[in-house]
Amino acid sequence: MAGVVRRCLVICALTLTVAAAAVATMASQDEAGAWLQACTPRTWSFPKDHGAHPACKTEWWYFTGNLTDDAGRPFGYELTFFRHGVRFVPGPRANTWSLRDVYLAHFTVTDATAGRFFFDERASRKGPGLAGAAADRLDVKLLGWSARMEGGAIRLHARSDRMALDLRLAFDKPPVINGEAGISRKGPLPGQASYYASCTTLSTAGSVSLDHGHARAVRGVSWFDHEFGSNQLSAAQAGWDWFGLHLSDGRDLMVYLLRRKDGAVEPASSGTVVDAGGRSRHIPLSDVKVDVLGRWKSPKSGATYPAKWRLRIASEGIDLTFAPLLTDQELVTTGSTGVTYWEGAAQGSGTSGGTPITCLGYVELVGYAE
Repeated sequence: MAGVVRRCLVICALTLTVAAAAVATMASQDEAGAWLQACTPRTWSFPKDHGAHPACKTEWWYFTGNLTDDAGRPFGYELTFFRHGVRFVPGPRANTWSLRDVYLAHFTVTDATAGRFFFDERASRKGPGLAGAAADRLDVKLLGWSARMEGGAIRLHARSDRMALDLRLAFDKPPVINGEAGISRKGPLPGQASYYASCTTLSTAGSVSLDHGHARAVRGVSWFDHEFGSNQLSAAQAGWDWFGLHLSDGRDLMVYLLRRKDGAVEPASSGTVVDAGGRSRHIPLSDVKVDVLGRWKSPKSGATYPAKWRLRIASEGIDLTFAPLLTDQELVTTGSTGVTYWEGAAQGSGTSGGTPITCLGYVELVGYAE
């Protein structure tokens, strides 16, 4: 029965994706021009701004984490919710089934010890109680998966055929705003940018279960990214590499490299360093050097991904070498976003100002399979 339900969900997701594309094509030029562009700095207000920003066309809430059970066994997880605007203004006969936004989500668990990677996806229009996101607080849901504020912390819940996740995330550092002057630029054109906030260190506790087994108590650290905008990537860009790392000296590091189709790195690429006290500093591309030290070829998609890195931030005295906990952490999302990408837990070591440190976090690699 579960398999039949799963296949029905995939068929529905594909139908919704096609429908969204069709409606977007039919939308008027006035609607296409109505979405808010990330052109000027905005005034942020938390926790309200953890909620939805429906004036922007694209938005996502992105949670990743590195966890261990009582025996020290390592796990990684990703739970990401996407909202994609289809029509800025619903049709004249709007009702609860009207298609203004499409909601999509990806859920993964990495069991590095067993060499297993679990993945599921979902998609739906808002409908009557199917999906949605509150605008005044963090409260996003999609077909039973959810991320919401509860008593000053974040509660994550997701369950599928072979895995389940129930976690509480507590804020150890305040939110930081990424990008120069509060705008995370993705290219040289006006509006080719996003508003991008991160909560880089969240103490995490709860449970993970796999293959219908008992729920394992887990603890660790999570990372929460929230990004929204309406005109980010250009046709000249092939994809991106994103790194979110916790350093053992108390700092957190985020770097994104936008890859152009001509092989160059987009000059707008940048990063953020957050110190142990929660203060952040923008890192321009000129301060970043990343060398690929190894690669892995996917047996599913045939794509070849970077699989080991050396990352240096000269201005911060950071020199790290890190690799995936498990090489096969590829997502083939034919039932939701339609993008094949690599997203996985990673760990490594290096130096900070000459002092030995370790690092733990997540890496996202997009555009290698297209």
